[in-house]
Amino acid sequence: MTLVDTAVAADAAPARVDDGAERNVARLRLPSGLGLGVSVLWLSLLILIPLAAVVSKSFAGGWSGFWDAVTNAQALATLRLTVVISLIVTVINAVMGTVVAWVLVRDDFPGQRAVDTIIDIPFALPTIVAGLVLISVYGPDSPIHANIYATRLAVALALLFVTLPFVARSVQPVLVELDTDAEQAAACLGAGGFTTFRRIVLPQLLPAIASGAGLGFARAMGEYGSVLLISGGLAHTQVTSLYAYGRIQNYDYVGASAVSTVLLAVSFVVLLGLDILQRRARRRG
Repeated sequence: MTLVDTAVAADAAPARVDDGAERNVARLRLPSGLGLGVSVLWLSLLILIPLAAVVSKSFAGGWSGFWDAVTNAQALATLRLTVVISLIVTVINAVMGTVVAWVLVRDDFPGQRAVDTIIDIPFALPTIVAGLVLISVYGPDSPIHANIYATRLAVALALLFVTLPFVARSVQPVLVELDTDAEQAAACLGAGGFTTFRRIVLPQLLPAIASGAGLGFARAMGEYGSVLLISGGLAHTQVTSLYAYGRIQNYDYVGASAVSTVLLAVSFVVLLGLDILQRRARRRG
């Protein structure tokens, strides 16, 4: 083989490799594109189109109709109560959910598996059944003499019940995979337990805590079944979901859609803000 033939062969070989790589990329792109299309279609049918229909319905009477529907005294009261209680519940569950996850991962005690299973009960239990359970324990006929029926405390307790698993289940797998070498090194250097947790463990758990808290907040904002019975249906304990259902019963579909749109907007802003914070935390390492 001459020097020229060798050079030609050397030039041709990479071209064949590149062609093969391009064919492989093309084969990968087709399933990926198809999967993306199916995913977008499925999300559109289940989420985007129904939400767009609700938002569109809320503006059926124009901007003035929407504004009047969400700024009347009763609507504002329910929106204020829902947002405030949801925020309080989210903060409590962010702390207690982390504590529960920590105990389940880092401690060993009798009945641990049973406790681990019980945490998921609010996920599986129909919310109306959850309301029945709560009113049986904390209602007028409370066996423990703790009657909080038709109070805002009862509403908060119902929301705590249905949203506790979100933070616990978000933090638990992160704790399981967490490398304890840094904690042991900090202990060897004389750091206390709280300092080690605050400086080493907590920063690694914050994205998971924020994720679970955001999901819990969104769930609390739209919760209906668990608060239906124990709230008593009174004006001072009425959350927005109950108010919206009352509007539907009175055939005020525009009013129901308007307050639902506000709930959707608040939940979306909170989830978007948490997502931005998580992304920034990941960039900082």
